[in-house]
Amino acid sequence: MAKNIIIEKIDYTPIEKQSVELVERKGIGHPDSIADGLSESVSRALCKMYLERFDRVLHHNTDETQIVGGQSAPRFGGGDVLEPVYILLVGRATTEVNGERLPYRSTAVKSAFDYLKAHFPNLDLETDVMIDCRIGKGSVDLTAVYENKRHLSNDTSFGVSYAPYSQTERVVLETERYINGAMKRKLKETGEDVKVMAARMNNNINLTVACAMVDRFIPDKDHYISTIEEMKTRISDYASKFTDLNVKVDVNTADDYKRAVYYLTATGLSMENGDDGSVGRGNRMNGLITPYRPMSMEASAGKNPITHVGKLYNILSNFIANDIAKAAGSEICEIEVRILSQIGKPIDNPQVCSIQMLPAAGSSPSTFKKWEKEARSIADNWLDNLDTVTKKIVNGEITVF
Repeated sequence: MAKNIIIEKIDYTPIEKQSVELVERKGIGHPDSIADGLSESVSRALCKMYLERFDRVLHHNTDETQIVGGQSAPRFGGGDVLEPVYILLVGRATTEVNGERLPYRSTAVKSAFDYLKAHFPNLDLETDVMIDCRIGKGSVDLTAVYENKRHLSNDTSFGVSYAPYSQTERVVLETERYINGAMKRKLKETGEDVKVMAARMNNNINLTVACAMVDRFIPDKDHYISTIEEMKTRISDYASKFTDLNVKVDVNTADDYKRAVYYLTATGLSMENGDDGSVGRGNRMNGLITPYRPMSMEASAGKNPITHVGKLYNILSNFIANDIAKAAGSEICEIEVRILSQIGKPIDNPQVCSIQMLPAAGSSPSTFKKWEKEARSIADNWLDNLDTVTKKIVNGEITVF
């Protein structure tokens, strides 16, 4: 069946030629990202449990996790968590099959503990967190969409993405990964709650980094200040690998050394002291928050990977845009993809798959025609292979925040 793929040429000033660009990334330890990570972890665990028992993924959505911040008393040399963080796992799942009750709650709670243990080494899971699972049985109508051999959309919704990353976007994404990756081996004082914000004005990128510092690795004020200065140097050097623009780095700008105000935490996570988190309030599927680019407000984390277009179409849009960008290289400056579903209709045949492409300045009409044909082929191929996307999600091969 022919798919409704519409491709058009657009004409505007590409993002890197515009005077201002704002880009944000909430790191893996930000409360909103933790909510995303837990939701996705629970969904994957349920998928595997269903597959092991029934050789298919049954209906579920676990995309409503909430983080309620605790209370702490951080101090140089090591402080205390006074009240634990409350984590509420919420959503719907298939809880019973042919009279057999399924261990959906124990599966969900274990996956949440395993996720926290794997990513946050300064968090004491016995005392610092309290996990509550309130996942209930799903709607019968929505569950029924799984009975069709050709998967039907469970919502009328759209997914959006674009490619390629701009220099500023790449700097933001890679900076957070660096702070929560290779830099940790050099500076154990840094926690996992990191936020990176970039404001590019013409050829200058102002990079503002907020990083929760782990108090027990910092004996005093002087050590704290020297660590912050070392962070600035390391981040500046690393960011220069991804751009030829001027980069200025600021770290923990809310600090006030004269008033003894420091971003100290006992766990490396701001959720220990009042910061709350919710699914979908952070990064989009491509890992960034980009107000100068098309974005969907739909949360991808925790939604089922079979029929929930709020997840699948955001991922699919990203894959299509990036594949076109890789194939076209410098001949196409920017690609934007938007895919719209209709509830109850096959997800592999959306209402519309809109692909907009911005050819490079000075390119001939034949350039667009060439890539129009290739773009259609790429989109058609991905829509025909949605099962591949599902498998990648279940296996944890796709990051959705």
